[in-house]
Amino acid sequence: MAKSALTQPVRSAVGVVSAAALPVVGVLRMLDVSGDGLSGTDVARRQALYGLNAVSSHRARLLLVLWHQLRSPLLGLLLVAAIASYFVGERNDAVIIAVIVAVSVGLGFVNEYRAEKAAEALHSQIRHSTVVVRDGHPASVDVTTLVPGDLVELRLGDIVPADLRLLEVSGLECDESALTGESLPVDKNSAAVPAGTPLAELSGCALMGTVVHAGSARGVVVATGASTEFGTITTGLSTHQLETEFQVGLRKFSMLLVYVAGALTTSIFVINVVLDKPIIDALLFSLAIAVGITPQLLPAVVSTSLAAGSRRMGRRKVLVKRLVCIEDLGDVDVLFTDKTGTLTQGHIDYMRAVPAGDHHHDTVLRWGMLCTENTTAEGRPVGGNPLDQALWQSPAAAGERAALRDYTRLAVLPFDHERRMISVLICDRGGRPMVVTKGAPESVLERCADVPAASRDALAAEFAAGNRVVAVAVRAATADQLTAADEHDLHLVGLLVFRDPPKHDAAQALHRMAELGIAVRVVTGDNPAVAVKVCRDLGLGEGGALTGSDIDALDDDQLAEAIAHTTVFARVSPEHKARIVRVQRHSGRGVAFLGDGVNDALALHAADVGISVESATDVAKDAADVILLEKDLGVLADGVAEGRRIFANTIKYVLMGTSSNFGNMASAAGASLFLAFLPMLPSQILLNNLLYDTSQLAIPTDTVDEEQLRRPSHWDIGFIRRFMICFGPLSSVFDFLTFGVMLWVFHSGPEQFHSGWFVESLATQTLVIFAIRTRHVPFFRSHPSLPLTLAALGVVTVGALLPTTPLANVLGFQPLPGGFFAALAGMVVSYLALIEIGKRIFYRVTPAAPPTRPRYSRHRHTKRRAAYFSTARSQPSLSPTGR
Repeated sequence: MAKSALTQPVRSAVGVVSAAALPVVGVLRMLDVSGDGLSGTDVARRQALYGLNAVSSHRARLLLVLWHQLRSPLLGLLLVAAIASYFVGERNDAVIIAVIVAVSVGLGFVNEYRAEKAAEALHSQIRHSTVVVRDGHPASVDVTTLVPGDLVELRLGDIVPADLRLLEVSGLECDESALTGESLPVDKNSAAVPAGTPLAELSGCALMGTVVHAGSARGVVVATGASTEFGTITTGLSTHQLETEFQVGLRKFSMLLVYVAGALTTSIFVINVVLDKPIIDALLFSLAIAVGITPQLLPAVVSTSLAAGSRRMGRRKVLVKRLVCIEDLGDVDVLFTDKTGTLTQGHIDYMRAVPAGDHHHDTVLRWGMLCTENTTAEGRPVGGNPLDQALWQSPAAAGERAALRDYTRLAVLPFDHERRMISVLICDRGGRPMVVTKGAPESVLERCADVPAASRDALAAEFAAGNRVVAVAVRAATADQLTAADEHDLHLVGLLVFRDPPKHDAAQALHRMAELGIAVRVVTGDNPAVAVKVCRDLGLGEGGALTGSDIDALDDDQLAEAIAHTTVFARVSPEHKARIVRVQRHSGRGVAFLGDGVNDALALHAADVGISVESATDVAKDAADVILLEKDLGVLADGVAEGRRIFANTIKYVLMGTSSNFGNMASAAGASLFLAFLPMLPSQILLNNLLYDTSQLAIPTDTVDEEQLRRPSHWDIGFIRRFMICFGPLSSVFDFLTFGVMLWVFHSGPEQFHSGWFVESLATQTLVIFAIRTRHVPFFRSHPSLPLTLAALGVVTVGALLPTTPLANVLGFQPLPGGFFAALAGMVVSYLALIEIGKRIFYRVTPAAPPTRPRYSRHRHTKRRAAYFSTARSQPSLSPTGR
């Protein structure tokens, strides 16, 4: 039986170290590939031979999920004690305990497995693509389908999709920090290196997982998947997922309850042994108490909430790379976003050419079309930036395409975010070489020898109108090579004007973000006048604007102060964006960054939550935690509200566990001091806990008060501890009242005492959800969901009826007198009323939770990038014969 492609070593065709020492011709010969790339038949055969180009998989694993439910040491000890009691004669209790534990484990398993399946389905919707040459034509394909021998085109911002031997290079620089730790970009070329050259010095190769920092290239795939250098490193890293702030909070809360459970278990066991109660009974009882206070189904409640939330968010066009990122999205209160496609329609249209001097409109358009690094197939661009796409697809461009055949492109100096322009060296039919430069008007005009005043006025007018403008300039060339030093003494040909109008619903989306308490800041590489115009048209113009040069003049403290009063950050570099995000995070705010370009990657990594879109560049999608299927602030607002709703519902379960559960277990400890028998049998405690937890699985369906959605909430273990200390004793008060009623009013024996406290305990700790779930008066100003209401009332009804059923004798119950239920109703009403009074006092004197931020591990970016080369399911690899 074949192993999966991700579990057996994937065979390498050549190996990047060996390929680096070979000339280009030799590598192509070994891989049996020509300049036209592989054929469809070759690709299919090699995919069967080499498997998927992936280093990890995202799939739900039954045994792993089951292990998560079974690994609790408390459950293990309880089962051991139950087995021991079975062999000393207490067989009924042992069997009941085993059945209840099995049902509890099964309940958690089913819910967690459903959540894992939801995460698997989520991951299968996220795709990463790369441009390859197959059958002589460029095409965009999924990165996981690459095979050795594929010819891959690399452009600025691409993540290198496999280990490549470079064939053609134009100013290529790669950021290899994720692989080698080297922080500076590395220059690349197509020359062979000596055999044995270290990995960090393989200048003739581009390595999987690294990022194209500048330039462009074509390379041939020499290794894929786990046989790449990146694959080797990622398989050596821990597979444990990175913790978000929400997970850190859950872990700290669980540890708090472990300490409490440990103290209670030890003290209860010692008390019962000192009082000469049977050791086995005392051990089972104390362990059951520990299980009772431990929120066994908290992972299931969280998983159910997140899985349901992910489905709702998916329907609203929001995808999260990991379910727990939903919680962190709800924690956001500052959003930095780019302008294009978010506030504007994102569909850029070419409007017109504005010639300079005596040039003609057609001349400006023709030079602009020639100055591109797009790979064209049948007259259409493949990839490229949106401005080039808009230019090539415009009706005006159709008439110029025939004239482009008169020119031959000799060299390209690709766009980068420092120069902010691209240059090409072309030759016309007469053999005359020309340098054509196109880019940001400020950058191009600086390099022009003569700029007519009319052109500067026209540029200012276009910016004031909110239009995007690209300048085009030329000069005669004197050499057949092209470098940045050649971008001087240019002659301005004219301006190309594009329009990207504001979205019709952008103002409404901004208003909704404000209602969620999220401050929106625009960070753009566009001209400040254009960005300010768009923001003011949408009602987002209260603050000022800062440019990259303004930011350079400020230290971090000054920048932090300026951010609060600034709406637009324009003409900023990638480093500026990342610095803005880092400074804002240090102020204690939850920061999200929304971007889709290569220049956004640094800021996406620096933010608490990185957000990108499905159509974004590879490096932006790699850096993001959340992917929007539609670039719309309204869609993002839905995601933020969903994150806050899930957090609020999770906290309801946590607060219930620390109030009623803790109080009931503390009551058991106190009752052990004066009762001659155990206050509740171990099997009854476990059954009580199982029924209670079952009702809480409906919490994810509950409604959330509007004011809880208007601001982010944070984990605060101190707040949870204070809540436990305050409300736990209130629960114990009514437990002891029940003890008194059972002993002095009804003169109950052990079985009836057990039954009375079981019913009262289950009723109070289950029904308290209606008070805990809101800061308002329940049912009047805040209505619970119907599933939660039915679940809570249903569980209380089952608990009340159990002592009258045929199972009563087996479970150690006895029917209760009618007067008990009248007393129970009075105690429940009094308990809920006392909780309401306690709520008002507690929330009046308790401060809001302070924000906290996680600190990430050294391998954070490497692990996140590994998800780029992954599949939703592992797939079988076939033998070389195809069997």
